[in-house]
Amino acid sequence: MAKLKQDFYGFLAQTSKTPVGLEVVSAKGLWLKDSKGKKYLDLISGIAVSNLGHSHPKVIKAIKEQADRHTHVMVYGEYIQSMQVQFAKRICGCLPKPLNAVYFVNSGSEAVEGALKLAKRYTGRTEIISFTKAYHGSTHGALSVMGDEALKIPFRPLLPGIKILPYNDSSALQNISKNTACVIIEPIQGEGGTRVPDRLFLKALEKQCKKTGTLLILDEIQTGFGRTGKLFAFEHNGITPDIITIGKAMGGGLPLGGFAANRKIMQTLSDNPPLGHITTFGGHPLCCASGLAALEILLKEKLHQKAEKKEKIFRALLKHSRIKEIRGMGLMLAVEFNNEELCKKVIDKCLKKGIIVDWFLFCPTAMRIAPPLIIKEKEIKHACSIIISAIKEITSN
Repeated sequence: MAKLKQDFYGFLAQTSKTPVGLEVVSAKGLWLKDSKGKKYLDLISGIAVSNLGHSHPKVIKAIKEQADRHTHVMVYGEYIQSMQVQFAKRICGCLPKPLNAVYFVNSGSEAVEGALKLAKRYTGRTEIISFTKAYHGSTHGALSVMGDEALKIPFRPLLPGIKILPYNDSSALQNISKNTACVIIEPIQGEGGTRVPDRLFLKALEKQCKKTGTLLILDEIQTGFGRTGKLFAFEHNGITPDIITIGKAMGGGLPLGGFAANRKIMQTLSDNPPLGHITTFGGHPLCCASGLAALEILLKEKLHQKAEKKEKIFRALLKHSRIKEIRGMGLMLAVEFNNEELCKKVIDKCLKKGIIVDWFLFCPTAMRIAPPLIIKEKEIKHACSIIISAIKEITSN
């Protein structure tokens, strides 16, 4: 295994100078096992991906059955493939009626790229508005609408015509005009530290978009598929997007993303020019089979409806003087500490004790808790006891 670690640093491109470096040899349910046989309780779901936990038997079965039929046969959009059609139909059945067409891609970032192109193409406008502390991905277009300048400066120039407004500030919405192609927003901010906006803010945003003919894009990549207590987070607020971007948990553990809109809007990508947006592997049959199986399990077991009760257990058990607040909804939570150093030490200590938690890109003073939706009360109690003991050991109280 020492050789494997050496090759990890020798042959794989690194995303940071200090990767966690956990050598995972297997993962099942809530648990990961490393090369030494130590087990870790996963409280972050691979960053909101593994909503059903790892290696769910029904998902694995669906993948194997599709693999026996075929894998990739053609670039997206040309051939009729059963898994793509079935999954798209099922997704549309879970969305408000205006959203009746899905475009499959490979990831959340690609979904954002496609949604931004679609909005510009449909409206004929070029201005795009996003919000402070927003995270929509790291490709060039997605990076352009990121709400944190530190990660953008090294890669400028980016897309022109971008305006960044303060999140959850209704007075700033007057900046949305008839020059604005689209507004893209997370209904609950992820990397900003799980920030839940006021309901009135989102309603005012929807109203201003309708008034100006601006398309409203809701980024549900992290919040979607049951994480917040609803199938999609926008359901909490009684609003309807013009375009929704989805990803992460969408593929049941395999790489898959998508964006959905009304067919009238979506059709503009297919003409003048044709192939206005194209992807080779988008909607890969294995990923669609996995995603469809995962969605059916989620709905049958009503896991999204159980998230609120589990949230209350976390909130009741995570009590300590060094915890300033707990934000979020359902099983998308942020535990805010007094300072960044304490947060990092708690995360590191938890890992040593066999609990995987994480931090946020734009909120280093908070710890991420986003476990698989299958987590049970006894496992929540176990995790919380370890987290509290880690805080006590670090702070000596």
